[in-house]
Amino acid sequence: MYLHLLLFLFFMLMACSQTKHSPQLLDKQKNSPAAIGIVGDTVDVKTNHKAGFLLAGGGADVDAAMKWLAEHSDGGDLVIIRASGGTGYNQYLYDLHKVNSVETLLINSRALAGDSYVIRRLKEAEAVFIAGGDQANYINFWKETPVEAALNYLINEKKVAIGGTSAGSAVLGEGIYDALTGSIISAEALANPYHTFMSLQTSNFLKINLFKSTIIDTHYSQRDRQGRHFTFLARLYQDYNWKQAKGIGVDERTAVCIEPSGKLQVVGENYAYFLINQTEKPEVCQVGQPLTWERGKNAVRTYEIKGNTAHTFDLNTWEGEGGAWKRWYAVEGKFEIIN
Repeated sequence: MYLHLLLFLFFMLMACSQTKHSPQLLDKQKNSPAAIGIVGDTVDVKTNHKAGFLLAGGGADVDAAMKWLAEHSDGGDLVIIRASGGTGYNQYLYDLHKVNSVETLLINSRALAGDSYVIRRLKEAEAVFIAGGDQANYINFWKETPVEAALNYLINEKKVAIGGTSAGSAVLGEGIYDALTGSIISAEALANPYHTFMSLQTSNFLKINLFKSTIIDTHYSQRDRQGRHFTFLARLYQDYNWKQAKGIGVDERTAVCIEPSGKLQVVGENYAYFLINQTEKPEVCQVGQPLTWERGKNAVRTYEIKGNTAHTFDLNTWEGEGGAWKRWYAVEGKFEIIN
């Protein structure tokens, strides 16, 4: 009888050790160099999460936007991925809105992009956020790896909310300014659309239907990026025959919250910009020559929306309410904006 009691207690202790905060799970986390920190429950949960896309423009995070992302997880697991930096998002997001856990994965090599713990935790996520940094690292480390496959699974099969800030937003479009050769400023791009630093690609990375024929840029007016973004569209039309090239630009301390329907709101202090070309290819878009894309001063139309939940835009119709249309064009490298 005494032996039976001891055996019963032994098996009860073993069962308890595999529940909630399982040492086995924690050991697996410690064995992955990518797992740099987690706040909350270490056991996966299933929730009624919702899809959506968050584009943040960099600088200080917008609490309303980050809360929107967490809400879409429906109390699930929120995973932060990055190639540099630390765990600063973990406690911030965990305190901002009730979620099961927030974990940061530092994926700074192609080897870690195939790490079994990384892929499992990504696939278990109910929301994912790509931190800022250098988009060249994201392309070099994550493209054509199991991380890419896991992200596309989350977007198109599990249908979770995914977002990013700065470089994390820049890699979400079909067109990507990858910064593989360096960072370009507007004056350089307009003076020579084929400048060494004008490294563009059409994405075989993430498959997001709402961002087809779209290229995303951030830190927008704060770093005077309108001219380079305009030049990105010119190149995408010239080189890839994107007859309806589109762009989304987001200011710092501002974010765009997009529902699966394509309807969105802009939140934060500043503006978001929605570009679409209206006319034929650029008149002059050649190596070593300043860009001319005028077409009756109507080369690209841009809808500007200030952060305000009453102001809306629809990515399907490319029409909005509460903002204003502007016309963008360039002649011999001189960029102009008119009403």
